[in-house]
Amino acid sequence: MPTRYLALATGVVVLTAMILLWMGRVPICDCGYVKVWHGVTSSSENSQHLSDWYTFSHIIHGFGFYALFWLIGRRFGWSLGLRLVLAIALESAWEILENTPLIINRYRATTIALDYYGDSVLNSIADIAWMTLGFVLASRLPVWLIVVLTMVMEVAVGLWIRDNLTLNIIQLVYPLESILRWQQAG
Repeated sequence: MPTRYLALATGVVVLTAMILLWMGRVPICDCGYVKVWHGVTSSSENSQHLSDWYTFSHIIHGFGFYALFWLIGRRFGWSLGLRLVLAIALESAWEILENTPLIINRYRATTIALDYYGDSVLNSIADIAWMTLGFVLASRLPVWLIVVLTMVMEVAVGLWIRDNLTLNIIQLVYPLESILRWQQAG
């Protein structure tokens, strides 16, 4: 990737971290330490560390953003570097929006994330990195494998924690009581 795209991507991530800090997000978990993996979803440490069950959703974001910017970018001759910068900007915008009172309260009202109070800045930056991994994988692996990986991650995470990207989107956009009851039964 040319240096200018690397500089732009880095600038977007740094700006995102600064905005999240300005919004009052904690830099790292209030617990005072950083874990590589935190697997307890009903915990105040969820979305506070480098990875968790929702990491898989961010990898899938990368798959989807690759497809989106491939579809749009091929018409305009966009380079892979530009498409990656745009994907990082889109993921960064989501991380900022996700940590606003609007979305935090929506999660609390319509999903199983009753104690959710937003991501740490570290977690948000890690989520952007996980999306980037998904984007890079999608740029190199065959489409059929990306589809299989997406299905495996969605089904496995859905069965393990009764939540995943698909359920998250449904519950944020058009909450269904039946889904919430199933999630709470776990």
